[in-house]
Formats: sequence, C-alpha cells, structure tokens
Amino acid sequence: MSLARKRFGQHFLHDRGSIERIVQVVAPQVGERLVEIGPGRGAITAALLAQAGSLDAIEIDRDLAARLREQFAATPGFRLHVADALKFDFASLATARGGPLRVVGNLPYNISTPLIFHLLEQRAAIADLHVMLQKEVVDRMVAAPGSKDYGRLTVMLAPYTEISRLFEIGPGAFTPPPAVWSSVVRLTMLSQPAFATPPAFARLVAAAFSQRRKTLRNGLRGLLDIPDIEACGIDPGCRAETLAPAAFAQLAARCRAESRPDSALDSAVP
Repeated sequence: MSLARKRFGQHFLHDRGSIERIVQVVAPQVGERLVEIGPGRGAITAALLAQAGSLDAIEIDRDLAARLREQFAATPGFRLHVADALKFDFASLATARGGPLRVVGNLPYNISTPLIFHLLEQRAAIADLHVMLQKEVVDRMVAAPGSKDYGRLTVMLAPYTEISRLFEIGPGAFTPPPAVWSSVVRLTMLSQPAFATPPAFARLVAAAFSQRRKTLRNGLRGLLDIPDIEACGIDPGCRAETLAPAAFAQLAARCRAESRPDSALDSAVP
C-alpha cells in the first residue's frame, strides 16, 4: 500500500459515505470532460468513471501513478497524466477534449490556494470545480464583507466564480487523518465576469489587505490619493474588510500606478 508523502500533502479519502456524496454532487454524465486532480489511490476515480465512462487524472506521485495505471488498465476511458497540477495546461486539455472541463479533486492543503488561482487563470477552459479544501480556506472563499474571514481570497474570486459550500468532512475520513476539517465546495466559472477588473485590480486588493487594521488612506498610499478614494464614493477612513468586492474594482480603475496587467496569480494569496 502506498504511503502518504508529506511533501505532497497527501491525505487519502477512504470513507465510502463521503465518496458517494461527492459523486452525487458532481453528478457526472456520460460525455462530460471530467478531470481529477490528485486521484491518489483511485477511490473517487472509480466512482466517477462508473458514471461518466471517461476521465483524465493528474497525479504527481509516480508510485501512485504506477498503481493507478495497473488499477485502471482495463478501463479504456481512463487517461493518466503524470504531472504537477500547478504547472498543468488545462486549456490545452480542454481543446483536445473538445470543450470546457469539469474538475474534481481532493486538493493538498499546502498548494490549494495557488492551485485554485492557476485554474482561475485558465477559467475559459473550465466549467466548474468540485474540490475538497481545508475548512478555513472555504470559510474565506464564501465570507461576507465585514466578517473576520473576508479578505483577499474572497475578493479575488468574486468577479469570476459562483461559490457554494456543499458539506464538511471530518479528519477520520482520511488516511492519514489531517489535523483539521475539510469542506467540499463548488466553484462555477461565470460566463461573464460579475464586474470588470481593471489592470491594477489584484495589486490594489493585495495592498488593501496587506495589513487589515490599516484604513484605505494608509493601506493604498502610493496607489491612490484620498481624493481618488472619495471620488469612488468610499470613505478613506474605512478598512478594506468592509468593502464589497466590486468596490475594489472601482478603486483599481482610478489607480495611477504603473499599469502592468495583474496576473490572477499575484496569487500567493494567503
């Protein structure tokens, strides 16, 4: 039996009830372009294949990849990519498969946020994501303005995704058990952004949340002057955590800093 490797942040889901619930919420259909990130020992893989008939799996661990090849050798719809999902070209895969992908995965906690942003950069190639993440990360993803969990991650996802927390999974459902609870979450990519994001959007959001206790007049110093903030109908004395996501786009539109386009992966999002 393959042992979990700490450097890959592996926690293998084994609880049958949790696996069935995941497959139920994904509701795969024959002909859909399913992609599983980190199939591990194939527990979810087998259940997804049973319903969809085909699936691309991305696995970085070569020992697990060898096991998966053997396990699904007789399944013609199984296609394995031995690769790092953080560097994987999902857009090219979508082109090869003929349309947007549906992504499923038990994401390693140590790369979950950078991986979400890597997928976000290729959002035109993706229909939706159903992923397991550390509960605290999902708390931040779905947080409302003014709450303690609201922050940079919430705002950066808001223009591009519709997010639904689905259910939680306890540590005992995994081998080895993690020290925290997990949440299963659905991210549906919007066909059109909820609001336009000017070139400085990511940079301004990062500055606004770099020190949560700072007011906008102090946190955005060097990017915007007080009159610029006031021109957006926003009080320079308020804190970033009180603003709705679209307000950051208003502020970014007035940003006079060097206007190199931001990458979604200005994304070592904490």
